[in-house]
Amino acid sequence: MARKKMIWMLAGLVTLGHIATGQKDSLKAVESIEKRFEKNLDELVEQWYIRQFLDDTTLRADTAAFSQDTTVPVYPDSVYLERITSISSAIPLSYNDVVRNFIHVYTRDRRERVEVMLGLSQYYFPVFERIFDQYNLPLELKYLAIIESALNPRAVSRAGATGLWQFMYSTARQYGLTINSFVDERRDPIKSTYAAAKYLRDLYEIFGEWDLAIAAYNCGPRNVSKAIYRAGGKRNFWDIYYHLPYETRGYFPAFVAAMYVMNNHESHNLHHRGINIPYATDTLHINRKLHLKQLSQVLNIPLKQLQDLNPQYRKNIIPAGEETFALELPLDKVKKFITLRDSIFAYKDSVFFRQQIVRNPGSSHFVPQTPSGKEKVYYKVKPGDNLGYIAEWYNVRASELRYWNNIRGNLIRAGQTLVVYVPEDKVSNYKPINSMSFKEKQKRIGQPVSRNDQQEETKKSDKYLYYKVKYGDTLWDIARKYPGVSQDDLMQLNDLQNAREIQVGEYLKIKRKT
Repeated sequence: MARKKMIWMLAGLVTLGHIATGQKDSLKAVESIEKRFEKNLDELVEQWYIRQFLDDTTLRADTAAFSQDTTVPVYPDSVYLERITSISSAIPLSYNDVVRNFIHVYTRDRRERVEVMLGLSQYYFPVFERIFDQYNLPLELKYLAIIESALNPRAVSRAGATGLWQFMYSTARQYGLTINSFVDERRDPIKSTYAAAKYLRDLYEIFGEWDLAIAAYNCGPRNVSKAIYRAGGKRNFWDIYYHLPYETRGYFPAFVAAMYVMNNHESHNLHHRGINIPYATDTLHINRKLHLKQLSQVLNIPLKQLQDLNPQYRKNIIPAGEETFALELPLDKVKKFITLRDSIFAYKDSVFFRQQIVRNPGSSHFVPQTPSGKEKVYYKVKPGDNLGYIAEWYNVRASELRYWNNIRGNLIRAGQTLVVYVPEDKVSNYKPINSMSFKEKQKRIGQPVSRNDQQEETKKSDKYLYYKVKYGDTLWDIARKYPGVSQDDLMQLNDLQNAREIQVGEYLKIKRKT
């Protein structure tokens, strides 16, 4: 009895009944989250693997629940409170009328879709838990994806937030996700979860409390900081509740309710639906441009299934080539893909990839004319080369290399053969460059060797530190390891034009703190 009395006393501290005048505001907060949740659930059931499991009659909101027992239990506040109190969580939980309203959304109003979502959780949650564990974060944060997207990787908000973790464009780019005309890694379940883990870790470092970090994930750290200031410096979600945007007021309560339902769904006659997702899959690395229809037609895999397994590809095209991209396939199709690899890439390639020829005005195709008094030599690009180095070795301008080789920007790849025009009387002098080591080429023009070729010497330098790039590193991550060092500092010091240029195994120069 003493324990139960204490529980109710705790409930009194967090119950919003004492702000009855704000009941309308609380309802607005619930409605805002609920509308987004329902929209994501409705879109979720349009995915191929769910359509294959459910027929149209079970998708209508007014039909009976999937469970044979269609009873919808209703419990008093004391039961909800005691169950929430018993949940083992590193994140402090609370119970009040706003949390109760969300529990009713999940357990009464949208039962059919929630059972679908319960089935999907068995596919996604192990992925989330593995990644959050790597970052030493509370595993309960996986329930945020329910509020964000209802576990729908294609979810898009009115503001443009996308994917399981609903990243806005700028935040996604800040955390290393690729977004372009062909790829949107906000939809990639694995890469977007890594980005979400980093973002949540950073928010917790800012606020020191998980309820505030979770609120900041929804509305941004600036809005939470403003709310704290307007609340007189109080650092508790319920203390700053009325200083937060409407949707954020419902965000943390919705999270608590989702955690409650996922841990107590059977008490409400809600059960996992066995969605036919291929749990056994394998990730292949693709280094040539590939259309999902080529895979579909050669391997006899439904296109919709390929799209659901690889939701990050916007136009069904894997734009591989200079960069390698991941392809998720059912495990039973991997061996066939390896066997028929060349046939798949060649299958109707002229249909799926129309060749675009850039023509020079007045000619059928562009061929740079040989400069007067010059002769052509060839150079095969080595790992670590860039246009600036090559131009110096041949005593030409980088712009000339671009012109002679039809290169836009500064992007070249290892193995690529470049044409270089050198003076006719010095051909024998320049031809050996192609077979020289980097150290020999630099010494030839009186320049120091690169950071990678002088690792042992430079590690002893008093002026700089050297960091070896590891898999998954971004410049932003590396900069955070060294106080006072920014991403721009690293780019400038290491002659990087693009933050994504770094490669695994490469050494980055970092100015030693004085």
